[in-house]
Amino acid sequence: MLHNYLKGAVSDLSALIDLTQSDIDDIKIANHEDIFERNFKKQEFIKSFESKKNLIDQEIISLKNKFPDKSLDQLIDEGSSELLGQMKQNLINLKELNANYARIVFAVSEFYSSLIQKIIPHEICDYKGNRAPESSFLKIQA
Repeated sequence: MLHNYLKGAVSDLSALIDLTQSDIDDIKIANHEDIFERNFKKQEFIKSFESKKNLIDQEIISLKNKFPDKSLDQLIDEGSSELLGQMKQNLINLKELNANYARIVFAVSEFYSSLIQKIIPHEICDYKGNRAPESSFLKIQA
């Protein structure tokens, strides 16, 4: 069973890596609709991975409880050991991709925020009550 859970977890992580790479590619060309649509798929893969990881943990704990004197290397076969290595590498890759994606998302967010600040002025006061100069691009009257 452990082998099957590991295969499924590696597969889920690979799918998440592919989806995240697609998100990075699409955000660069402002294809936001596809990014939003992929969020649901990503959430499903995350839940699936978390479920499989919990099952993997339970299997390893069960093995360790049955054979407390043996190390993990002695308890799992070579195939499971390789799959654990693949899972670890996929997690590292996904972490790096997510960090890169987060930097891009932050930059896009800052761009849009600064653009809105220039288009629609709002009063900014400092601690002393002094007001910052307003934008001359657009004035709002209420």
